Parts: sequence; structure tokens; C-alpha cells
Amino acid sequence: MSTPVFDEVGPLPGCVCEDCARRRLIRAATRVTPPCAPPAAASAALVVLATTGAAVLAPAAVAAPAEDAGQAMSAGRTEQAQPDLIGSAAPLRLSRDQILERARRWIDAKVPYDMRRRWRDGYRQDCSGFVSMAWGLGTSQWTGTLPRFAERIGRDELEPGDILLFHNPSDPVDGSHVTIFGGWANAAHTRYTAYEETRPRARVRTTPYAYWDHSKRYVPYRYKYLRGEGFDDLYDDLYEDLDGDLDLGDLASLAYPGSRSFGPGAANGYITRLGTMLRQRGAGEYYHDGPGPHWSDADRLATRAFQRAQGWKGDQADGFPGPLTWRYLTQGAGSDVGGAGRPAAPASATAPPAYPGIGGFRPGQSGPHVLALGRRLAAKGFGRFYAKGPGPRWGEADRRAVEAFQRSQGWSGSRADGYPGPETWKRLFS
Repeated sequence: MSTPVFDEVGPLPGCVCEDCARRRLIRAATRVTPPCAPPAAASAALVVLATTGAAVLAPAAVAAPAEDAGQAMSAGRTEQAQPDLIGSAAPLRLSRDQILERARRWIDAKVPYDMRRRWRDGYRQDCSGFVSMAWGLGTSQWTGTLPRFAERIGRDELEPGDILLFHNPSDPVDGSHVTIFGGWANAAHTRYTAYEETRPRARVRTTPYAYWDHSKRYVPYRYKYLRGEGFDDLYDDLYEDLDGDLDLGDLASLAYPGSRSFGPGAANGYITRLGTMLRQRGAGEYYHDGPGPHWSDADRLATRAFQRAQGWKGDQADGFPGPLTWRYLTQGAGSDVGGAGRPAAPASATAPPAYPGIGGFRPGQSGPHVLALGRRLAAKGFGRFYAKGPGPRWGEADRRAVEAFQRSQGWSGSRADGYPGPETWKRLFS
């Protein structure tokens, strides 16, 4: 069989890959848009960027112009009622964690509320622009068009990353608004964590359901292009292969989100994921309700119990999940709380995934086997080929890194083609 040849070619003018998008954003940043320019005039200078390497484009869904040409406004909120295009109008496929992570970036940056200005990522700085950014839409939508990218759900179905939307086109003074649901804040489900862009700036706060005013007029919606919920069955199957009795959810959960995601005051989807995994590993007795997105003593005690089940002591069992604790939980390694089940994996490494076959390493293929391969290559000293670090989607950087490793073994020709066969896999993980 002939060896595939990869030629270096220039990107197409309309390419929507992250690298091309980044270049267009840099070019756009050098141009100044008049403050009162209409959305259509400003659109050519703007582009949307994926905030995580795991995000991919969903089927194109170009938004039609809004039915209303007016604006919706209230004492604390004002919203532009016309979507403005930001590069490609194709929405991203995102996990719930990725949606909240994108929202947190505006909150951490304290993005000021402004219906006429756009943040450096190209999205309009009002409530619906904030949701458009968090959902990875290719346009800054408004409350009248956001439902086109969503499906209506019931209150009891709300999960982090969904939205609560109040659209009021009939009375502009009685203004519309939208928030991102971050999880329930109490067991009675009367309060929740709201991520929102409102005056004076983007923020996250505990909010009465559904909002401070016009509460009965808010409608729950769910993003159509959620990853791991009917859109990407392939990813769910890959996780079942990796660990048959542990539902690991979305692909992004393999990567450790950082210590700042856990601890007093933290509120995010990673904490919910942590609690879910801890319950599955025998620490459910520490949770009287939840788990939820707010860090609590229950999360700390459950984490400490899991750490102690591995035989760890001192700083290794402080109740705060570090990279090793996260890896044990996401990959199903180690012992369950109470001594059930799995033998503990060595502290230095976990068992490598089984070789998935050569078909798992072709353009367009994704999965934990690609991520594991890239990380192992980086650990072996072949990480220079990755501009941002290994990811779950097979690419040219992976092929070049594999080829370099194969040549380091003294192989040449078809044995150093950049595609990992069984022997390459075996040597990498030995």
C-alpha cells in the first residue's frame, strides 16, 4: 500500500480552522470600526475563535435577520435586535463544561456591558452577545433569534450550559434578557447560579428562579449542538471502550482543568463532574444533595476519602483534586472508596489504552487514543511538533511527531511513515 503524501498548501480564503481564524482576527484588530457602524458594516472585521482545542464546527446554521428592527431595553439591560456576523456563521459543538469555561473568560476579564461595542473575540457586549459567545455561535444573536439555535426544555430538565430567556418584542421599555444556567444553588431548586452580561459588567451570581424581575416570563432552552448529548455518539462509544462502567461524559473531561477550578468560592461544571465521578467511586455518602457546580465541604470530604483509598497521605490527601486525582477518576484507575474493586494504579502512570488499530489514526479521526498518543509523544521528547499541545483530534502535528519517534528507533521508509502501528504503540508506552 502506498504511503500517503502530505503537501503544504495555503488555506482557502473561507477556511474556518482555528489557525486561519486567528490570522483573520489579528488582521481585524488592526482596523478601527466606527462606534456607530451598523452590524453589517462591522461584520467583515470580526471572527469567532474556539476557546478550546476540543471544539469543532457543527453543521452550518446561518441566522436569518431578526423579525424586529428595533431594540429591547430596560433600566439595567439594553440589547441590539439585529444579529451581526462574526466570520463563519457555523456554530461550534461544545460540551457543557466548555460553555461555562467560555462564559467564565468574560467574567474573569470583567467585560463591561455595552450594546454597541464588541469584545476582542468579536462578540457584542450585551446579554445575548454573551450567550452567543459562550455557545460558540458564528454571530452575535439577540433574544429574538437565540431560540433558532436551541430547543425548548422544562424547568426540571435544566443543566449547566442551558439558558433562561425572556424575549419581549412588544414592549421595548420592558426589556428582554437572557442568562446562562450554571446549576442549582439549593436543594429546593428555587435559586441557581446565573452567568450573565449585565450592567456594569459580566458576572456570576446566585439568582432566584427564574430572575429578579419578570420571573414567570423566562423560558428554559438547550443548545442544539451540545457535544455528548446525541450529537457525538462516537465520543460516548470511545469512552465506554476506555472504561466500561464509568460514564466519563465529554472528551474535555480527560484534561485536568487546573487547581483554580476547585476550592472555596469556585463554581463551574468541573465540580459537578468531580462529584458525579466521586459518587460512582463510592463516595456518595458525603453528598446529601447534588453534586452541583458550587464547591462545598461535601466535595472536599469525598475527594479526601477517594485519595485516602489510594493509600495517599498528607498533601496527597488534602481533599483538593490535583492532576493525579483527576486522572485516576477520569480514567477509572485506583481503588474505590470503601475498598471496592479496582487495584490501584502506580502513582507514576496509568495503564496505556489498548491499541485501537491503524484506522484510528487518519485525518478526521478523534478520541482518547489520539490524546493519549500525543501526550506520550510529548513525554518522550517529541512535543516540539505541537503548537498548543496534544489534542484528541488526529492531525499533521501528530503524524510528524510519530514519524520522528519512529526514526529515533532506527526505522525508515514505510516503517517511519508517521502512522502508529502495533509495534510503534508498544514501544511508545513501554
